[in-house]
Amino acid sequence: MGQGRKGSSDKKQSQKNRDDSPEPENGNKCRVCRFPLLVALLQLLLGVAVTAVAFLMLAISPSLMAREAPHWAGIILCLVSIVGFFLYCITYQPDEKTSAQFLVKLLYFVLCTTGLVISVLVVAFAGHHHSQASSFICQQTGEDCVCVLDQSDPIARTFDYKGVSDCEAITGMLTFYFLLQILLNLAQALVCAVGAFIMWKDRYQVFFAGTQIRSPSSQQWQKV
Repeated sequence: MGQGRKGSSDKKQSQKNRDDSPEPENGNKCRVCRFPLLVALLQLLLGVAVTAVAFLMLAISPSLMAREAPHWAGIILCLVSIVGFFLYCITYQPDEKTSAQFLVKLLYFVLCTTGLVISVLVVAFAGHHHSQASSFICQQTGEDCVCVLDQSDPIARTFDYKGVSDCEAITGMLTFYFLLQILLNLAQALVCAVGAFIMWKDRYQVFFAGTQIRSPSSQQWQKV
């Protein structure tokens, strides 16, 4: 009788330990919604959009400077998203302690932070140029469009946009593209900030986290 009661008690204790153990990750969970795939997808889409808008701006006038048509920012953020896709591919491997994972996670965190800084810079430049272009007074000079901020000022700075057959493209479409760059890069900055925060909070702090074991004294699962 004593052995029967002891065996029943051991079974109950074993069942309790299984109930207290961490639940396995749901394999049917939407993988598209997991980090960093969703963040990388948004970075790629926004990076392509920023690049496309920049080339549309260059189509209006090839004389635009790099800070006015920030295609470079979109290309850099597309590269950041590629690192995010690579991180997504290696994150779900069984071995969580590989140096490759550590380096890629650290690289993605640094690149997300860099992308945040780049996006903020582009927003600042685009905002400045949008405020200028909104106040332009332009006139056609041959195949160029010459614009000034104040016609009454004889020493006012002139802006010469070459290859522009219609000044309406400068005061209309170019101003709209500057505004679009502001919105796209604000969204990109937000996405990069979210990516960097999640990497720091949920990934970066547990790069070399070990397995979970049960403490015999407290009968609780602890992470080591």
